[in-house]
Amino acid sequence: MILDKDLHIISFNVPYPADYGGVIDVFYKLKALSEQGVRVHLHCYQYGRPESAMLESVCHKVYYYKRKIYKDPFFTRQPYIVATRNTAEILQNLLKDNYPILFEGIHCCHYLSHPDLSNRIKIVRMHNIEHIYYRSLARIERNIFKKYFFYVEAERLKTFERVLTNATSVAAISRDDYQNLRKKYDNVFYLPVFHGNEFVNISVGKGDFAFYHGNLGVGENNEAALYLVKEVFKDFDYPLIIAGMNPSKELKKAVEECENINLLSKAGTQEINNLMQEAHINILPTFQSTGMKLKLINVLFNGRHCIVNDKMVHNTGLEHLCHIANTPNDIKSTIKKLKEIPFTEKEIESRSANLLSHFDNRINASNLIDGIFSAKLV
Repeated sequence: MILDKDLHIISFNVPYPADYGGVIDVFYKLKALSEQGVRVHLHCYQYGRPESAMLESVCHKVYYYKRKIYKDPFFTRQPYIVATRNTAEILQNLLKDNYPILFEGIHCCHYLSHPDLSNRIKIVRMHNIEHIYYRSLARIERNIFKKYFFYVEAERLKTFERVLTNATSVAAISRDDYQNLRKKYDNVFYLPVFHGNEFVNISVGKGDFAFYHGNLGVGENNEAALYLVKEVFKDFDYPLIIAGMNPSKELKKAVEECENINLLSKAGTQEINNLMQEAHINILPTFQSTGMKLKLINVLFNGRHCIVNDKMVHNTGLEHLCHIANTPNDIKSTIKKLKEIPFTEKEIESRSANLLSHFDNRINASNLIDGIFSAKLV
């Protein structure tokens, strides 16, 4: 147990409840750090999520700051996601001591280059290569105003990313992101994603449907769901359940035309987890490969057979735990092959050994602690 270690963590949002990608990594990271004796001083930019008693119980101290919202997203030359998280109060609180600082995402890096923090240990957790991610959002966005904003934001983020030269270390969330970032910066290391699974919890046997889930209000997820509906499961004799909030009108209409597809737009976290475990096949295509897809980790810890495309698993070390299919016909063929094959105890044991060798929160938190407080990261 490491004692008397204090760490500031700046979060782009209130990280509880841990119910979507980025905040899941933040919450389970700070929880794992706290359990190993680190006193976490958490700073949250707040918008749309209330203060949390859970965070108060896990952290030594929690600060909340209102995120600024500009009516004109082109008001500043800084990226919008950075310019809206730059309250002077957070700098004042950081300067009350000399503790290391962990910046969660480039979103929170407005003060990373501030001269008053020049002698501090500063680690940036990169949740994505954000300019690549925003360019992919622009590619699939159909609203002209939003498309233009995403392209502008991508260019601003590409320029702003140079702020990472002011960090002591940069923690990439995936191997692909690590390789991308280390071409430009000398201070990058790989820190696997933190998640809410302590052990593999998969049921042996068979289910009778395929399952896709994600926040359908995110363009990438809506695009994946439409692809499954229109290109794979339409006129295909196997049931599909899609779960996620804020589905597009186009997706709703496409589902209505297919008797074998059910769309659950109000499913809560527990219902989604239950469906993930009950499904015979979890199916997770993606069309952009930056970051680490937390839903893939959750599916592998909790679901039976998993069908993905190359972009979902490239260079993750998880390729051999999934069935890879890159075209609609490949997906259909793989479903036909898997639908009568039960999931076995041997496969569960293999999953457990592989996942916990890379994605054990305790081990990864311990490595992060060593790096921060012993200056072992390069």
